[in-house]
Amino acid sequence: MKPKSEYDLIIVGSGIAGLSFALNVAKAGYRVAIFTKKDKAESNTNYAQGGIAAVTSAGDDLDKHVEDTLEAGDGLCDPEVVREIMKEGPDRIQDLVDLGVSFSSLGDGRISLGKEGGHSKRRVLHVKDVTGKAIEDALLTAIAKEGVDLFEHYFAIDLITAKKVRKLGFEVEGEEDRVLGLYFYDGVEKQVQTISSPAVLLATGGAGQTYLYTTNPSIATGDGVAMASRAGLSMTNLEFIQFHPTTFHSLNGDRFLITEAVRGEGAKLIDGKGQAFLKKYHPLADLAPRDVVARAIDREMKRSGAPFVRLDTPSMEVNFPDRFPNVFKNCLTRGVNPTENPIPVVPAAHYSCGGIPTGLDCSTQLSGLYACGEVACTGLHGANRLASNSLLEAVVLAHRGSDAVCNFLEGQNGHHIKLPEWLDGDVPASDERVVLSHNLDELKRTMWDYVGIVRSTKRLERAQSRIRNLGREINEYYWNAKVDLPLLEVRNLICVSELIVRSALQRKESRGLHYTLDYPDLAPQAKNVLVQPLNR
Repeated sequence: MKPKSEYDLIIVGSGIAGLSFALNVAKAGYRVAIFTKKDKAESNTNYAQGGIAAVTSAGDDLDKHVEDTLEAGDGLCDPEVVREIMKEGPDRIQDLVDLGVSFSSLGDGRISLGKEGGHSKRRVLHVKDVTGKAIEDALLTAIAKEGVDLFEHYFAIDLITAKKVRKLGFEVEGEEDRVLGLYFYDGVEKQVQTISSPAVLLATGGAGQTYLYTTNPSIATGDGVAMASRAGLSMTNLEFIQFHPTTFHSLNGDRFLITEAVRGEGAKLIDGKGQAFLKKYHPLADLAPRDVVARAIDREMKRSGAPFVRLDTPSMEVNFPDRFPNVFKNCLTRGVNPTENPIPVVPAAHYSCGGIPTGLDCSTQLSGLYACGEVACTGLHGANRLASNSLLEAVVLAHRGSDAVCNFLEGQNGHHIKLPEWLDGDVPASDERVVLSHNLDELKRTMWDYVGIVRSTKRLERAQSRIRNLGREINEYYWNAKVDLPLLEVRNLICVSELIVRSALQRKESRGLHYTLDYPDLAPQAKNVLVQPLNR
C-alpha cells in the first residue's frame, strides 16, 4: 500500500506517543497516517525496560509523586504541568489495561510495583523488564483495528510550511505561518513523496545517536528537533542530556541498558575492590537521581583508571531471571551470569529532557504542528527526568493532544493546498559515502568527549567549532546530492548536536544533567534556555 497524497493528520514516529495519539484521533473519524523510518515496532518505547510511574497504591499519593518529580528536576520543572500529568496518570494506566496490557502482579493478585532512583515509594508498573514492548504491541493491535494507515521505511525530510511555500511563489490564504505537509523519503522505492496535511504530530523520540555510546536504538537521530528548527522553531533546554548510569560494558560497543529497577530491587554499584561507593555522593546511595549516579560513576572510573564499575547482582534477594528475564538473557549471551557475577557497567547517553516547547495540549509555536514524547519539552522533566515518568508523559499528553487536534481539524474543512514538488540534487549520495562516515564518526566522538557527563566552556567551544565545520560540509553536500537515509540522518544529527552545544554554552551554572567545571554552582534563579533556530 502506498500513502495517499493527503491526510487529516500525519504522525511521524511509531512509539507510545505517536500510536496513542493516532488511536484517539482515528476514533474521532479522521484520516490518520503514521510514518516510521524503520520497522513499526522500532522505537525508544520498545526498548523501555523499567516501566511507567503512576500512583496506584494506597501507600502512595499524588503529592509524593509530584514532590519526587520536582526534586529530580532540580528547580526547572513546571509545577502545574507536573501535577496535571501525575493526576491523570491512573486513568491513562487504565486505558492501557483496557487495551490488553497485562502488568506484572504479585502472588496475591496485586500489581507488582517497582522502585527506581528518585522515587520515595514503589509506584513503577511494569511487565517484567519489557514494559515498553508490551505497551507498543497492544497499541499496534489497536490502531490496526481503527484503520490507521501505517507506513514503514518512510523518512520525514522536512516540514512544508506556509512561509516556505510563499517564498517559492505559491499562494497561501492568510498571513500566518502554518503546517501544510511534509516531504518523505521512501526508503524502498528510493524516491521522495510530497504529502499534504493541515496537522502534523512529531513523535520522533530522542537524539541519543549524537553520542558515541548510547542506550538508544539507531533510529534516535533527533529528526523531529532538526525538522522543527529548520521550520523556524526555537528549542528549550537541549543541554539536559540524561546519561543512564548502567549500561553493559563491552569493548566492541555492544552495549545494552541495565534497567534502573535492578538497583531498585537491591543491587549496589561497587568499585574494583568490591566496595559500594554511592553513599559518598548522595544520601539515597544507589537510588539517587540519575545525574548524581552517572557523575559518581564517571568520577570513580577517572579516579581508579578502570574502564567500568560493577553492579553487584549476586547479592540481590530477588529471583533475577524471573524479575529481569530480558537483562538476564542479554547478560548470558555476553558471558556474564548476573546470579553468579557482578555486571560490568558504564554510563551512556539515554534521554533528552529538552526539545520542542509545547503546551499541555502538545501544541507548538507553529500552527498545526504538535509534538509529543521525548521530542517535546513540556516542563515535566525540568533539568533531570525522574525514572519512568517518560512513558507516563507520553500517554497523558497524547490523550490531551489528540483532543486538541480534533478540535483544530474541525475548523479546517478538509482544505488542502497544492504543494511544491521535491527537487533533488544530481550527485548520487553513495558517491561520497566516505564523507558521511567520516563526519558521523567525528561528530559522535566530539559530543562524547566534549559534551558529555562533565563539561567545561573550553570543551564546549571546541565542540561548537568542530560541529559548525561539519555542518557546513554536510549542508553543501546535501544541496547537491540525491538524498538517501544515511545523508538525511547525518544532516539531522549535526543540526541537533549544534543546538545542544549552543544551549549548553548559554547555561552558566551546574543544574541537573548539565554539569560544568567552570560554573559548578546553581545560578540564583532557575531559568529555561531558549535556543534560536538554525539558519540552514
